[in-house]
Amino acid sequence: MPLEPIAQVVPALLDVSFREGYVSSIIYVSLYVSLAAVALSTLFSIPVAIVVGLSEFPGKQFVKSVINTGMGFPSVVVGLMVLFAVSNQGPLGSLDLIFTKQAMIMSQFVLATPPITAISLAAVTGVDEGVRDAARTLGGTRFDVALVVVKEARYGIATAVLAGFGRAISEVGSVLIVGGNITSADGISKTRTLTTAIQLEARQGQYETALVLGTVLVALVLLVNAVVVRFGDRGVQQ
Repeated sequence: MPLEPIAQVVPALLDVSFREGYVSSIIYVSLYVSLAAVALSTLFSIPVAIVVGLSEFPGKQFVKSVINTGMGFPSVVVGLMVLFAVSNQGPLGSLDLIFTKQAMIMSQFVLATPPITAISLAAVTGVDEGVRDAARTLGGTRFDVALVVVKEARYGIATAVLAGFGRAISEVGSVLIVGGNITSADGISKTRTLTTAIQLEARQGQYETALVLGTVLVALVLLVNAVVVRFGDRGVQQ
């Protein structure tokens, strides 16, 4: 394709999209939903991984198998489960969460939790037993031992968070079911994310807009990766 038409189309497309707030509102919804879901999932998953990884109890292998199985759970099924939960007949129907960002956060939380938990668990159990023994020998409590293990496993845990974020922000099926891909009359996104917008624009033949949104999505993922890697490097320097 000649470079001149591209040079004319892309700047005009970017100008229109951002001026009307369409793309910027979609970016906001995508980041808000994905970051909130991953943050909540991280707060839940890491303690679970530490408890399972550092404890011995009956059924431990079964729990690990359930966690690993959850990594491949179909996203559309998760979306349906959350939709039933927040519908008028569901247990959360009184909260009026259907087709809201909160319902999308619930859906992405369910999807992000298994990979974050499983990868964090693998990182925790991969820490050398000698590190734990040294912490206990120095008089450390169980909490101190857990902190030492987390410090040693920080790269694996960072990888887990990135995996969870990648699954959350790239999700289409479940957020489409529970969010509805809604925009207001002036084109501002209410529950439309980058992935659902890309699908819609491509189906309507708006390939240039879909390409811009896809580029933004990749850039956001790379940016988050860079931030997490930078955070890990600073942890090493300290």
